[in-house]
Amino acid sequence: MTTFRIFGASIAVTVVALIVAFLYGGWAGVAVAAILGILEISLSFDNAVINATVLERMSPIWQRIFLTVGVLIAVFGMRLVFPLAIVWATSGLNPVDAMDLALNPPADGASHFPDGSASYETLLTDAHPQIAAFGGMFLLMLFLDFLFDDSGITWLSPIEDPLTKVGRLPNASTILALGALVIAAQFAESDHLVGVLTAGVLGLFTYLLVNGLTGLVGQGDPDEGRAGATEVVKAVGKAGFFLFLYLEVLDASFSFDGVIGAFAITSDPILIALGLGFIGAMFVRSITVYLVRAGTLAEYRYLEHGAHWAIGALAVIMLVSIHLEVPELVTGLIGVAFIGASALSSIVANRRDAARTDDTDDLPTVESRT
Repeated sequence: MTTFRIFGASIAVTVVALIVAFLYGGWAGVAVAAILGILEISLSFDNAVINATVLERMSPIWQRIFLTVGVLIAVFGMRLVFPLAIVWATSGLNPVDAMDLALNPPADGASHFPDGSASYETLLTDAHPQIAAFGGMFLLMLFLDFLFDDSGITWLSPIEDPLTKVGRLPNASTILALGALVIAAQFAESDHLVGVLTAGVLGLFTYLLVNGLTGLVGQGDPDEGRAGATEVVKAVGKAGFFLFLYLEVLDASFSFDGVIGAFAITSDPILIALGLGFIGAMFVRSITVYLVRAGTLAEYRYLEHGAHWAIGALAVIMLVSIHLEVPELVTGLIGVAFIGASALSSIVANRRDAARTDDTDDLPTVESRT
């Protein structure tokens, strides 16, 4: 599959989204949608790497479902419906009134209307501690489980080798994640304490449930997840469904940060959906497919490690953001830094291995010495 075919749909959707943004908000709408798209891609590149590692385990049918149905869920569900649902759940407004509130913000960017009622942006921002607790715990569990798994390959060996030994302790990742949640909750405002703890436990529960079901189905049914006599077992049937569900929850956890961060640029739900969803999410999907088709994960051996370290950093940032505001620039740059460093380390390691192979080939054989 050529690069143009992989990214062609994303480019076409981007053009259409920018046209819609122009018709909706003029050139200012185009600029906002473009900025949000770039923001989503920069924040979610590590998401694309992790998606690719999971997508490689799925059958072609489930890969297509993820790239079609999954896109619709990512675009409409997480970037448009999810913020409205949060406002509905926290304020008691029905979805129609929540959308009306979003489309008609207070004048001059105020946080409240003249009658004292909160704006859409304020209501969603007020729910950030619970959102951050859920997403932070889910991503933290993903990071710790990867870090504690002794795969035989380490990137930051001085750190990862000792942590692999810690991972031998039963339920080590769950214990550490719960400890992190308790510490984060101590800094939450008193009126958010119960919500933070509840959301954090739900994030932990969701990870354990989806990850556990995926592993159980993949191991329990000898006919599930097989793709002939290939070396790589492809998940089909129930195993494919649970991997699909796992990817959607993972995407949701990543999108929390982007949706909240978008309000630093605009509170308009239409522009957020166009920028984060139609432009950003589509390109993240295309990057995911490219990584799978091009075999990038196999070529860059430490890329998966870098993505998980970026996830760990994002999880910590989300838990810290329960009490402190963390600039989106910091969040994005940390992810890019880990991905870039791991890619560079992979290139250096590949060149070192190639040099060793050349040196071995240059050694005289027994026959040539005689």
